[in-house]
Amino acid sequence: MLRAGLGQDVHRLVKGRRFLLGGVELPARKGELGHSDGDALAHAVCDAILGAVGLGDIGSLFPPSDPAWKDADSMALLRSAFEMVKQAGWRVVNLDCVVCCEKPKLLPYRDSIRQSLAKALEVSTDQIFVKGKTGEGLGPVGKGKTVEALAVCLLEKQTDKGGPDETKN
Repeated sequence: MLRAGLGQDVHRLVKGRRFLLGGVELPARKGELGHSDGDALAHAVCDAILGAVGLGDIGSLFPPSDPAWKDADSMALLRSAFEMVKQAGWRVVNLDCVVCCEKPKLLPYRDSIRQSLAKALEVSTDQIFVKGKTGEGLGPVGKGKTVEALAVCLLEKQTDKGGPDETKN
């Protein structure tokens, strides 16, 4: 059985915060404002994998109203969410992501981001792809006020033997 999941997140960019994408810190004048460390890409991936399996979303598992998650490491949240996905018997087939931001340019950091996400999701880097897009000067992204991340994943149900599940649920 295969399932697809879609995740999206957007964060305001402010001075005095780190700019993180997929667990990789990028040099930037502004970083993501968020209850956790604000890693929009890690948050979008969380929602994609959780949604594919029907396990909720990042806000329900790690609510911003809970002080326990203040300044939390978003990659630790992603690993925790992925552990739930694995326990439910699923594995990642592939993950495709788009990050929309005016600056910094993502290309020099793309491989590091792919490696970081692949490690968290226990797959090879060729199963992960990340694209960077600008806002062409339009809207909050184009004016450098926000970063937006989108992620779509394909998950495969596993049997006890580690192969695809052949049941028709």
